[in-house]
Amino acid sequence: MATLDYDEIKPRKFILVDGQPFEILESHVARTQKRKPQNQVKMRNLLNGKVIPNTFHASDTAEEADISRREALFLFANKGEYWFCDPKDRAKRFQIDADIIGDGVKYLKDNTLVDTKIFDYEDEERVIGITLPIKMNFMVKDAPPSMKGNTAAGGGKLVTIETGAQITTPLFIEAGETIVVNTDTGEYVERLKIDK
Repeated sequence: MATLDYDEIKPRKFILVDGQPFEILESHVARTQKRKPQNQVKMRNLLNGKVIPNTFHASDTAEEADISRREALFLFANKGEYWFCDPKDRAKRFQIDADIIGDGVKYLKDNTLVDTKIFDYEDEERVIGITLPIKMNFMVKDAPPSMKGNTAAGGGKLVTIETGAQITTPLFIEAGETIVVNTDTGEYVERLKIDK
């Protein structure tokens, strides 16, 4: 495992602190005149989901957590339980808690292929997160009526997609259309044209 200097501890990095894996969510290297530079971070404990602040000084290093990835197929959600399986063997099913999935629960559709992040903790493999495809297609279930008028100002409206999540889209999007959403940012990307 690699050792990271204080200024290499950045968002999307996974580090070990007291033997536990953390994901860096935010980082800011501050340099003041009289003090040595320091990296102020917000990090999430991947075992319990708690987000905590931490400060790494110029002399600090952190060990990069050894996270492996494995494909999984999302099957269904039932009463707050999210069930996945091995894409090659649907009999190998396992559950991942909503707090581990995080904001991704808003975009999970049946039969979506995801990457699971796996950490070896005390000789046991633990799923500590998932990565969705960056762009996914969703059917718009509910949308306010389309409005003609000033679209040059970049107006938007809130629509509900098939998973129940709400997305801000341009004014011309209507219920029944399919849109592409960036699952990282939750932003509308484009409307899909369906050939009839």
